[in-house]
Amino acid sequence: MNTTAIKPILIVEDSTEDFTALGRAFRKHALQNPVLRCEDGEQALDYLQGQGKGRMVGWPQALPAIILLDLNMPGLDGRDVLGAIKGDPSLQSIPVVMFTTSANAKDVAACYQLGANSYLTKPLAYADLEEKVRLIVHYWLEASELPA
Repeated sequence: MNTTAIKPILIVEDSTEDFTALGRAFRKHALQNPVLRCEDGEQALDYLQGQGKGRMVGWPQALPAIILLDLNMPGLDGRDVLGAIKGDPSLQSIPVVMFTTSANAKDVAACYQLGANSYLTKPLAYADLEEKVRLIVHYWLEASELPA
């Protein structure tokens, strides 16, 4: 296991239902990493930059090991947040996995051009979601060496 054992996993997701399913799938892996949620792009950037409404009581102040970022959200959407993260030298090394319902080739291409580290579509069936989360955990939190 690499050095991400205590860094949080940040999920930027406006859908409570999707976040609940993701949280349940992550808990199956008994990770030490806290799983945190930001409900919109503004809150995510506030948290990552350590200010405003993103600084929530009880949240670790460490930058996340990985960010799962929804594409289509009200306000700042995933493209805006991804661009801000990858344009900020203090944040750009954090892996960002786009995790969205859109399989549109233009969305995929735009996200990779903005610096996404991966692009995954949300499955409809919970068993398929569990498998995607298992792959995310294995690749990003167990097999990969991430920045300290």
